[in-house]
Amino acid sequence: MSMPPAAADALRRLGDNLAIARVRRKESQRLWSQRLGVSVPTLIRMEQGDPAVSVGIYATALWLIGRVQALPELADPAQDRGALEMDVREAVQRRAVRSAASVEARLGRKKPRDG
Repeated sequence: MSMPPAAADALRRLGDNLAIARVRRKESQRLWSQRLGVSVPTLIRMEQGDPAVSVGIYATALWLIGRVQALPELADPAQDRGALEMDVREAVQRRAVRSAASVEARLGRKKPRDG
């Protein structure tokens, strides 16, 4: 699977963090995989940050360590800077169009009609 390097790195770090959480809880891979409902090889792949592992498995692992509440915050619209920047650009453009129309109205000019 081809991924942007930053995304692949973030997934690897998530896997590492989940592995550390398991080890800190003194859980074996066999027991942890049973709790997740997956095979040991799938657990190992998840702990390596394999992007082919289902997001549901990552979510269940987060639930096991009490961090599943953080999952929806990852794509919180209030934190979406790209969309916010687009909203601001659109507002500025709308303002510019309205300002031009307002100037024309103040000058008593009518815009020529097509046709």
